[in-house]
Amino acid sequence: MTLTRPVAPNPYDYLPPVPSFELTSEDVTDGQPLKDDQVAAHGNRSPQLSWSGAPEGTQSYVVTCFDPDAPTPSGFWHWNLVDVPAGVTTLAADAAAGALPGDAFHVRNDGGDAGFMGAAPPAGDHPHRYFFVVHAVSEPSLGVGPDASNAVVSFNLAFKTLGRAIIHGTYQH
Repeated sequence: MTLTRPVAPNPYDYLPPVPSFELTSEDVTDGQPLKDDQVAAHGNRSPQLSWSGAPEGTQSYVVTCFDPDAPTPSGFWHWNLVDVPAGVTTLAADAAAGALPGDAFHVRNDGGDAGFMGAAPPAGDHPHRYFFVVHAVSEPSLGVGPDASNAVVSFNLAFKTLGRAIIHGTYQH
């Protein structure tokens, strides 16, 4: 069997447009390979992230990591951190493994765990892109619980996102 297929489009190009704001990381350089820490087999640590310039009216954040290049029709969700308080504008490296701010919680990633799952593309596949996104949300709570699917979180974000900050890293096994 071969995994040869077209490269998936940037999924955020197909969502309703919203203003962007600044997202930086000490661990992820936009468009560059991820550090070993963010790879499942070598560290599996969520990256440090900092953001600024969120739109007025932001009441909370959702932080996600999505791989549209997984050999599935739905991509692969590596991280979904919901209901981050509006006053939080940075997450330390490996924050997904520690105490979360305020009422924030994880929705299970597509690997089945509540937390961050590092890059783990199939051996020999083309480079995968890992989109780290901070979504500025118009309400203090997205209105989902920890048992929600990643699709339900994304559906709710479609109606409650005021702005979106994006950086992406790559990885090839």
